[in-house]
Amino acid sequence: MSTVTLASKRRRAALRTVAFMSPWLIGFAVFFAYPLISTVYFSFMHYDGFRRPTWSGTKNWTYVVEHYPLFWPALRNTLWLVLVMVTLRVVFGLGVGMLITRIRTGTGVFRTLFYLPYLAPPVAATMAFAFLLNPGTGPVDSLLEQAGIPAPGWFNDPTWSKPALTLLALWGVGDLMVIFMAALLDVPTEQYEAAELDGASAWQRFRFVTLPNISPIVMFAVVTGVIQTMQYYTQPLIAGKVASGVIQGAGTQFEPGYPEQSTLTLPQLVYNLGFQRFDYGSACVVALVLLALSMAFTAFLMRRRGGLVQAGD
Repeated sequence: MSTVTLASKRRRAALRTVAFMSPWLIGFAVFFAYPLISTVYFSFMHYDGFRRPTWSGTKNWTYVVEHYPLFWPALRNTLWLVLVMVTLRVVFGLGVGMLITRIRTGTGVFRTLFYLPYLAPPVAATMAFAFLLNPGTGPVDSLLEQAGIPAPGWFNDPTWSKPALTLLALWGVGDLMVIFMAALLDVPTEQYEAAELDGASAWQRFRFVTLPNISPIVMFAVVTGVIQTMQYYTQPLIAGKVASGVIQGAGTQFEPGYPEQSTLTLPQLVYNLGFQRFDYGSACVVALVLLALSMAFTAFLMRRRGGLVQAGD
């Protein structure tokens, strides 16, 4: 076979590969590469959406990091939600999944009851929680007061607003429950039987048998939870609006973060800067910070993945 024929075959094979990959390549270019490059570009520009963008250098970065008063509270709140909410959702979802897999009767009923809240629209679920946890008329605080327990302010108290959002996230943990149930049912029963014959306790069976087998699913739940929490926008915004009593209409503008910036997250800051203040350059800076944090968390978790498998060592 001549060199020209071999090169021609390789070229045709490469073209076929590119042709099969073209849907992904087009989607990657349109929905990821172009927006990312544009975000980086506009982060160094002064642009309000009406006039032509003008070069501003690092002024947007300096303004956001050093002078914009809402950036650091939003960053702290977002990191708090990532560390606390994601951890509790994974632990609670795994616990519920283990509980249901061990129930002998009524498994389908309990699985449905725990999964249904996940299907509730975020806006409706948040409004319902804001009503239930209302400090003045909410049934939850009324029951606590009748029991002699001091009632928290929930969404009206900066100390309790993020725990209230965490309770809302735990209420909708049905997605993780289903994923963990599938993983738990796939653990070989022979390993449990061997552990029981060796005299292993329930905790030791979980640590040395269950956890190593489901570690990829735990990692998946943590990574996707971090990414979703980095995009946490609807629930804190609606909770703040309902708790503050603000009714938006024509000509009104709601500053997110009620109460006292305790529910302000970085995605809310992107919207506030870009579509309420028309400062697209600063909004792009915050978006890039979000991207960097998501990549850093994901890289850290992937490097620590082996720790889950070796949890019993």
